[in-house]
Amino acid sequence: MGVTRWPAPDAFAAVMATGILSIAALDHHYRWLSDTLGVLATIALMVLTVTAVWAVRRWDFRDPDVTLRLFTFVAACAVLDSRLVAHPVVVRGLGILALTAWLALTALTCRNMVSRDLAELRARAHGAWELAGVGTSGLAIVAAQVARHTGDRGWAVIAVMVWLLAIAIYAMMTWLILWRTAHERKDREGFEPDDWILMGALAIASLAGHTIGGVTADWLAAPVRVVTVVTWLVAGGWIPPLVYFVLHRVNRRPAVLQLTGAWWALVFPLGMYSAATGAIAAELQVPALQTMSLVFFWNALTEWVIVAVAGLLRFRRDLVRAG
Repeated sequence: MGVTRWPAPDAFAAVMATGILSIAALDHHYRWLSDTLGVLATIALMVLTVTAVWAVRRWDFRDPDVTLRLFTFVAACAVLDSRLVAHPVVVRGLGILALTAWLALTALTCRNMVSRDLAELRARAHGAWELAGVGTSGLAIVAAQVARHTGDRGWAVIAVMVWLLAIAIYAMMTWLILWRTAHERKDREGFEPDDWILMGALAIASLAGHTIGGVTADWLAAPVRVVTVVTWLVAGGWIPPLVYFVLHRVNRRPAVLQLTGAWWALVFPLGMYSAATGAIAAELQVPALQTMSLVFFWNALTEWVIVAVAGLLRFRRDLVRAG
């Protein structure tokens, strides 16, 4: 799994999870809860950014696992950008940060993957590699929001292109992961929470498609809507096998339930699926989907509390040991 020392390159998954829950809470009219989560996500992003700058020398940027997991920073900026849309200065700053990080990480990741053969990539591929698609979908949402607030259709075109790139990245990474699964016949490492990003990456692509559909040209809106519904349906289709896989692995290896920072990679997909389902419910005008969105929101929030409390307890334990 690559780097394990804190902070890990994917530490920003905590910001992603908290930020998307803030958005989902606002969608369901829990304003006070949304504001609280939004503040926590903002503080976490600032703290983790400072910490990451300090830790950057310890990361091997020649390793694709490092650069791919760092796409959590892009996604975190994009999610907070969506939540803080009422604050133009903050939105611009986060948008520039997300774009700059995305360009740098894309260049590094392409270099790292091209320098390795397919067999090695297949052997190393895992759920966290889908984070490249997650970050790219987040960038598409940012571009769509710029188009909405400026009225510039050029940004809508950029949003569509970035969105399609995100879906292409998802397809490539999923192919590698499924190829590895078929080749090995089993998961040697047992269940990993980041497997849920297989669902979460499509959920954020659905949310991106919904956002883009509201700003794109009329002739393109219908195809965008179709692709959006399809990605949402496929995301939902991942849930039953993922639940089965979790229960199967837990039954065989109870130790996989040990809570680590990687569990934020489970919270984010659940929260994102809630937000995406709420968007689809509004688009298709199906009230039952709003109820479904609410159920996923409370499940995600419950997971968020468990992971946050476990993380704080572990941090306190580490401080006591260090002292």
